[in-house]
Amino acid sequence: MRVLVTNDDGIHSPGLLALVHAVSAVAETFVVAPEQERSATGHAITLHKPLRVVRTSIPDVAAEAWATNGTPADCVALGILDLLDRRPDVVISGINMGANLGRDITYSGTVSGAMEGAIFGIPSIAISLAGWKDTHYDVAASFAVRLATLIVERGLPRDTLLNVNVPNVPREALAGVAITRQGRRRYLSRLEKRVDPRGRTYYWLTGEPGAPGEEEGMDSAAVARGFISVTPIQMEMTDEALIRDLAGWNLGV
Repeated sequence: MRVLVTNDDGIHSPGLLALVHAVSAVAETFVVAPEQERSATGHAITLHKPLRVVRTSIPDVAAEAWATNGTPADCVALGILDLLDRRPDVVISGINMGANLGRDITYSGTVSGAMEGAIFGIPSIAISLAGWKDTHYDVAASFAVRLATLIVERGLPRDTLLNVNVPNVPREALAGVAITRQGRRRYLSRLEKRVDPRGRTYYWLTGEPGAPGEEEGMDSAAVARGFISVTPIQMEMTDEALIRDLAGWNLGV
């Protein structure tokens, strides 16, 4: 098994290090990750400045690694199109610090790294840990290895990825694994308007996840109950029902 690992928290993040340590024990592992944090970049790609790549190393593992000034999507493209001598079997993006649930995935650089893998026709996983303190990355890392092994055995439909969110609890406290739907939870954006020492106005975009009150079977509800949430996400976003409705709108020119 050949695995390409990326993330949006940066090449030195503890989540990526835990993932690479676990994956490299069972697979040929390559890492292409941002040189600094690129959270909430969504599916941005770099078109208006050069991309730079620097070889680096991951402590105590035999994995080829590169740091780039690009986004997570850039990292996957660089790995597949040039840095790796042949295509990986699986792309894993993570382990992200903090969950990527519901509508959050539209902002997530972690999920977008996996999306880029899916665009290239490679089965891909985005994996996030639903916590910020006293993190249990080992639990998420071992689950990622298990899931990647099963994907190589069974495959995924084309243009599909798995978005995985792991509760931040010890292994023995997990309730199990739930196959879920993407929830409807939204990120609540806020704008702070400030004034710098020279009297000039500037803005700081902040926010927080919305309330997780979700229906049974959705991702955030599963994580709140202590389950690892595995959500299949497809790239096809067409609203088929609305196509039929729009056909009756008499849209002439």
